[in-house]
Amino acid sequence: MIAFLAHLWTTAAATMLNVLPIIAILAFFQIVVIRRRPPNLRRIVYGFVYVLLGLTLFLVGLEEALFPLGEIMARQLTDPAFLGIEAVSVRWQDYLWVFAFAAAIGFATTIAEPSLIAVAIKANQVSGGTISVWGLRITVAVGVAAGVALGSFRIVTGTPLHWYIIAGYAALILQTMRAVRVAAPIVPLAYDSGGVTTSTVTVPLVAALGLGLASTIPGRSPVIDGFGLIAFASLFPMISVLGYADLSAWRRRRKTRNAEQQGSNT
Repeated sequence: MIAFLAHLWTTAAATMLNVLPIIAILAFFQIVVIRRRPPNLRRIVYGFVYVLLGLTLFLVGLEEALFPLGEIMARQLTDPAFLGIEAVSVRWQDYLWVFAFAAAIGFATTIAEPSLIAVAIKANQVSGGTISVWGLRITVAVGVAAGVALGSFRIVTGTPLHWYIIAGYAALILQTMRAVRVAAPIVPLAYDSGGVTTSTVTVPLVAALGLGLASTIPGRSPVIDGFGLIAFASLFPMISVLGYADLSAWRRRRKTRNAEQQGSNT
């Protein structure tokens, strides 16, 4: 208990040092540049206290629960006894449960991601309800699920990371060029969706999963192969959102064309 309290205090002190530059910048511009007393100063102070407490507890929770959980799950899913093989294998066919777990954890963590929820709500508001909150969240979550599963496949097979990233961004560029013509407003939202997914909930579990896989699969290095899953989790949501926009535009064109044909027939 004493060791845990000491760790909690150390984390709180480190969090305070990390937040101090933000407080200093805001105070400088408020006092020196704007030269006005900020409204609701007491609420702002309380808010910063809540931020410090929340960040401290969150960081301790990462170290005590999420990081170990991701590594334990990766170790259990790659255990020869679970896979039903005599020794640890390097055949990707033996790790189908790993890919399924990676996709499931990528989807679930993205659905729970606070940053994505905030972006989806704002997108729904400014679009007048055209962009559905749940539609955007599920589309992004599907992209993350596909990306994390493919990233896990890369770790298992040991193929170079840059092959996937180059191919993915090439596809993204082509999608962007097409989306600019058929659904230009969705492009900035798609790119933001790729950024907000790699946040507080998704990153710890995905990073722990990658490190766990790279530590247990023979011939893989945690330093070289353990990282990179977050890049997949950021890239594929952009592809999925642009793909969904392209599909929606095609369905609208088809619906309009069918309506015109029915009108001409009558």
